Amino acid sequence: MRAYDNSSGVNRKELGAIGEEAAVKLLLRSGYKIRHRNFRCPFGELDLVAEERGTLVFIEVKTRTTSKFGGPLEAVSPAKQRRLVRLATYYLKGRRMLDRPCRFDAVSVVVTPAGRDQSIELIRNAFVPDK
Repeated sequence: MRAYDNSSGVNRKELGAIGEEAAVKLLLRSGYKIRHRNFRCPFGELDLVAEERGTLVFIEVKTRTTSKFGGPLEAVSPAKQRRLVRLATYYLKGRRMLDRPCRFDAVSVVVTPAGRDQSIELIRNAFVPDK
């Protein structure tokens, strides 16, 4: 069972949308070009696909209303990392881009109960996939 605090009154879908919008704004200010939002395939969904200086970047956005149960990035478990690699591989193969440099970043967003950004952090190279 996952620990989740919904005392904010914001549902999970709304919370995710708030966090993703905050992440996109941060990424654009940081020089990223957004390629896809919520890319879906048979294996799941990539939150964001972007490009930064010629590198394709797969970005996982984690949003929480509290750090009481650990920070948002703690939710990017090894199993989640493997799933993200599988999704990214599907994305790259489908576009014949397997030789393209890529990496995995993460954005952590903690919002106030009113749904406003409280803190946001971009982690470049959040994890490196196993070879």
